[in-house]
Amino acid sequence: MDRCIVLVDAGYLLGAAASLLAGEPSRSRITVDHTALIQGLRERAESDTERPLLRIYWFDGAPDRVPQPEHRRLRVMPRVTVRLGALTRSDGRWAQKGVDAAMHAELTELARNRACSDIVLVTGDGDLLPGMMAAKEHGVAVHLWAVQAADGDYNQSEDLVAEADERRVLDRTWITKAVRAKELTGVCAPPPAPRPEIAAILSAPLPDSALGATAERTVEESEHAPATASENGTQERVPAPKGVPTPKDLAALRAPGVPPAQNPTSATLRWSSDKGWVDRPGVAAESPDVASMPTLAQLTTAEQRWADREEDITTVGGDPYEVGQVFARRWMARLGEQSHLHKLSGMYPRIPHRIDGELLRYAARFGLLAHKDDQIDEHDRYAIRAGFWREIDVRTAAEHAPAGE
Repeated sequence: MDRCIVLVDAGYLLGAAASLLAGEPSRSRITVDHTALIQGLRERAESDTERPLLRIYWFDGAPDRVPQPEHRRLRVMPRVTVRLGALTRSDGRWAQKGVDAAMHAELTELARNRACSDIVLVTGDGDLLPGMMAAKEHGVAVHLWAVQAADGDYNQSEDLVAEADERRVLDRTWITKAVRAKELTGVCAPPPAPRPEIAAILSAPLPDSALGATAERTVEESEHAPATASENGTQERVPAPKGVPTPKDLAALRAPGVPPAQNPTSATLRWSSDKGWVDRPGVAAESPDVASMPTLAQLTTAEQRWADREEDITTVGGDPYEVGQVFARRWMARLGEQSHLHKLSGMYPRIPHRIDGELLRYAARFGLLAHKDDQIDEHDRYAIRAGFWREIDVRTAAEHAPAGE
C-alpha cells in the first residue's frame, strides 16, 4: 500500500543525540520534547518517502517492561505505537533486552503483509540486517536514518548502511528542534528544576525546631560520610551535602498570620503512607474530622473505576505533576460534602495520610517508582503533591471569586 511506516530504536536515537549534544550517550544528559520529536519524524518521513504516514513504532526498554512516564506520553499520541523490551542492569550499566528482536519481527511482518510501500528505520544495529533484507524481498523500500555522529564517523553498522535503499542523516540542526542538552554545574548534572509550586514549598523558612532537627541529621550524615585522603595522607571526613527539608520539617511550618491553635506544629506530612499510618513520637494524631475525609476509592463507583482506568491508559501521560492534578480533579468532582474541600485547602501543605497514601499508590501505576528500592523519587513526590494542590487551589479560588469575574 502507498504509505510509510517509521520504526524507531529509541535507545539508538536518544543515545546518539546525547553523544552529539552532551558528549556522552547517557539519556539522562538530555531533555526531550517528545511531541516535537514525533512531529519532526512524521514530517521528515512523509517528505522523504512522498507517502502519507500510517504509523510510528517506538521501540524502547523499560524495567520489568513497565511503561515509564515518557512511554505513556508517547503512546497516547496519534499514530504512535510503543513496543517495550526489558531493561536490565549489569555491571553498573543498563542494557536493553528484546528490543532488536521486536523490531525485527515487526519489520518482517509489516513487509510480509504489504502494510506499506516504504519503511523508515531509525537504528544503527546490524542485527536488523536480516529483517531489512527480508523486507526488500517483499517489495518494500527501506530508508535508513542515522543521527549525526559526535566524532564525525559512522554510528551505524556498515552492512546495514550498504543494504539500505535510501539513507539520510538527522543532523544537529534537526535534532536540536526537539532535544536539548542539560546544563551542567561542575561535572555533575543538576537536579531537575522544580515547578514554581514546588519551589514555593521548598523555599519556605523552617522553624527553629526543624532547623535543629536538620542540623542533627547533617551531623549524623557527616559522621557516616565517606572519608577521603588529604595531601599529607591522613583521612578527612567529607561533610554530607544538606538536602531539601524533609516532610516532617515542612509539617512544622506555620502559615503567616494563623494562630498556633489552628495550625499546630505537631502536624506531619504523610510521605510514606502507602504502607499505612505509623504513629511517631511527639506527633499528634489527626483530628476526627480530618481522619473522616473520604478517599477517592470510597467515592468511586465500579463504573467510574472502569472509566478512570480507561482514561489513565489512553489520555494521562504520566508526568508526576499531571498525575497529581488528575487525582485531585476526580476527588473533588465526586465529593458530596464540599466542607471537606474547604478543610483540606486550609491544611496546606499537609495532605491527610489516607488520601496522600492513595495518591502515591495511584502515581505508582505510571512507572514513577525508582526500581532500586520501589520508592517514588523525592522530586517526583514533590511534583505529585504540587499538582494535587494546584487543582485544589484552582477550585477553591473559583468558588471564592466575585460574581461576574
